[in-house]
Parts: sequence; C-alpha cells; structure tokens
Amino acid sequence: MNGHRTAMTAACRTMLRDGRVLTVTATVRPRASRADVKCAVPGAPALGERMAEVVRLARLTERRFDSRMQVVLGIDGVPGHDDRNWELAAVLADRMARGAWRPAGGAVEVSALGWSAAWQLGRVDGHDAPPALPDRPDHAVLLLGGAGLPHLGALTGHADPGAAVSSVRSWFPLHSGGINDALAWVEVSVSPLDGNGGDEDNGENEEDTIAVAGAGVDAAVQLAVRAVLAGARHFDGRGLGRWRTAVRFGVPRFAGDSYQLALVMADRLARGREFVPRGRLIATGSSTAWHAGQVEAVAGREAKLALILAEATAGDRVLLPAAWRTSLPPGWIDALRANGASCACIDHIGLI
Repeated sequence: MNGHRTAMTAACRTMLRDGRVLTVTATVRPRASRADVKCAVPGAPALGERMAEVVRLARLTERRFDSRMQVVLGIDGVPGHDDRNWELAAVLADRMARGAWRPAGGAVEVSALGWSAAWQLGRVDGHDAPPALPDRPDHAVLLLGGAGLPHLGALTGHADPGAAVSSVRSWFPLHSGGINDALAWVEVSVSPLDGNGGDEDNGENEEDTIAVAGAGVDAAVQLAVRAVLAGARHFDGRGLGRWRTAVRFGVPRFAGDSYQLALVMADRLARGREFVPRGRLIATGSSTAWHAGQVEAVAGREAKLALILAEATAGDRVLLPAAWRTSLPPGWIDALRANGASCACIDHIGLI
C-alpha cells in the first residue's frame, strides 16, 4: 500500500482564524463495499461533504491507488462557513492514516493550516493567519500552505504533481423550464496510475479509480458517472486501468442523463483522445451501451436546441445525437454557424 505499512489512525491539528485549535482524525478500516471516504461531522453535514470532496480531489495527485480501504474522517469542532484552514489537515490526516505520507524526522505531532481552490492539482494556495500559531512541542511539524508548502509534491521533495494532471470541462444544456436554464459544465481531471491500474492484487477496478466530487452530487449520479466512464473507456480498447479520475459538476443537483455525452467527451479530451475545440465543447446525449461507443437521443430536444443556440458563441463545437439530425428546426444549423459555432450529429464516439 503505497510502499509503506499502513497506519490505522492518524491525527493532524489545525488552527482557525479565530484561534481555535481543532484536530482532524482519520481511521482506516476495510472498505467492504462501502464508500472510499466517510466524514463524520455531527450537526454539520455540509462540512462533512466538503471534507470528503477535498480528500478525494487531493488523492488524484497520488500515483498509486488501493481501493480496499475506507478512511473515516472526523473533526472535533465546527469551523465557520468561510474558514478553510482545516482542509490541509484533512488531506494530511488521510494520507498518514493510509501510509501514503509520513512526516520527516519521526515527528509525533503534525499541525497544518492551508486551503486550495484546486486540490485536484495538488495545489496549496495559502492559509488564513490565526491570532497565534499553535504551540509546537519537540518532534512536532507545522506546515503552512502557500509559500512554505505551495503544492503537495513538496511534502516529499517532488515536483508539482499538478503537471501530471489533465483537466477539461465540457458543457451540456441544463433545462428545467425556467429562468435557471443554462449551459452547465462537467469537469474531468485525470492523472496516470503507476503500473497496471487494474491489478487484481490491489483489488482495483476501473470504477474504483473514479471519484465524483462535489457537495450535493447524490449516490445515484455518482454510480452512473462511474459506470458511464468505465463503459466508454472499455470502448477505447486500451483506456482501462491507466488513470486516476476526479469528476466535478458546476451544478451538483440535476435530473436526467443528458449530461453523459458531455462527460464522456471531457474524459476523452483530458486523456488526449480528441482534438480540443477552439471554444467550448457543448454536448448532449446518453447511451445504454457506452461500452460499444453508442450515442443515443435524450428527452427535451426542442428546449435544449433552443438553449444551445442562444448560448453558443464563436469557436464552440456542438455535438448532438445522430437521431436528432433529421428533426433539427429549419435554419437551426445556419443560425448556429452565424454565431461562429459548429455542429456534428453523431451515433458513436470516436468518429469526430
């Protein structure tokens, strides 16, 4: 497991802007078909969701992966809504519990203050300064995000792990019949796995290597996303067992499956399987057979076409199901081209 004997429990202290010192604790147990990360924060479910998201995104920068364990995280207090110094402590507690990182010099206590706008890149943007830094006994380590620790690779003297992460967003029409109709984005970030990502000795399979991050993304959507990407990569032939993946949605709560083609295309772009358009890639479509590369129609054609036409701009590339080709409104393609965008109706991925 990551070259180290795995610890069972680890703790990391942090200090909030108001001076409170909190401890993040991580415990490892066999996964047994449970979620890979569980966060127990009584009375603050949104904080628990955010903590799980931070940990999952930061794991993307690790070169090895073991899906057999579950990590349960907790924190002995509730930070303020905008207080994020605890984020780095959660990442480090998770890594220490799994044996993925050990503090140098045999330190028995670790304190960390830091936050990031892009944990999936391993970046540590900074920390919010408290009134005074936490006391450090002998053999203790204090890590401060920002200039002192700009990225997670610096923990082990390595290069910025963000250089190995490829992130791409694509857009899909989110139609609810109201003023909130908009193009929503889905972002796929991938980084290469060491060796064979599908090694049975590590208990890994493709869906285990895909994390769907973001507060509000329910379990059904998470399962569907993993199944879609695993199926579409199977169609690639050599797409399986090679990547760690994090998926994020700009709008976490939505219904339907019309996002699926946009998700698949963002993944293919991130993995270098498609040419990047000059503007955005806008797509809608689903499939009952992604493993065969099929693209099928989705509901709400007229409303989604109207939304795409209203939102598309110069350089955008629009992908629609081939089943819609003969039913596009008269003049729709010409109007889209007048906006500077292009369009293709496809029945399979990989044919663009």
